[in-house]
Amino acid sequence: MRKSALSLVLTMVIGAGATATEPVKVEKKEVKTEASNISWKGYKVLGSHHGTISLKEGSLLFEDNKLAGGEFFVDMTSLASVDLASDTESKGKLEGHLKSDDFFGVQNHPTSKLVFTEVKASGKNSYEVTGNLTIKNITKPITFDVSIYGSKATATMKVDRSQYDVKYGSGSFFDNLGDKTIYDEFDLVVDMEF
Repeated sequence: MRKSALSLVLTMVIGAGATATEPVKVEKKEVKTEASNISWKGYKVLGSHHGTISLKEGSLLFEDNKLAGGEFFVDMTSLASVDLASDTESKGKLEGHLKSDDFFGVQNHPTSKLVFTEVKASGKNSYEVTGNLTIKNITKPITFDVSIYGSKATATMKVDRSQYDVKYGSGSFFDNLGDKTIYDEFDLVVDMEF
């Protein structure tokens, strides 16, 4: 009797352990860079500029069909202005200045990187993501929102350029700039297919 009771208890413990440790389905999905785009918008006292930048490569990690991680590399040399498309001289000057050491120094820092460090569900298809963003070899944490619908994802974020040694025209570093002040925060909207 004792032996059969012990066997029954062991069977229950082992059976419970087996169901409690079912493997989590993890899937890495590569982002289709040619079907994805990144839009940026920067603000100054007298207006704003907006444009695009290209995703070099990236992937999203899913656990049981829920967003769990991600890693992305951005081609900083692709930085382009869209709002000055009809004025090629001004467009060229702005793009050259943004790529210079005054801003993103793309000759020495051709790639930026984002690595997710924490993902929290905030709704049915929405997530609050914290990650490490590297620009000009400076890495800082950033928190932003991601929405996933089918095989598409959209992320929106505000980036404080002053944290990445991008000082030109910043009221955080220079006094008496007046209407030449360029605000530290710029917006990024990332639309991806995977």
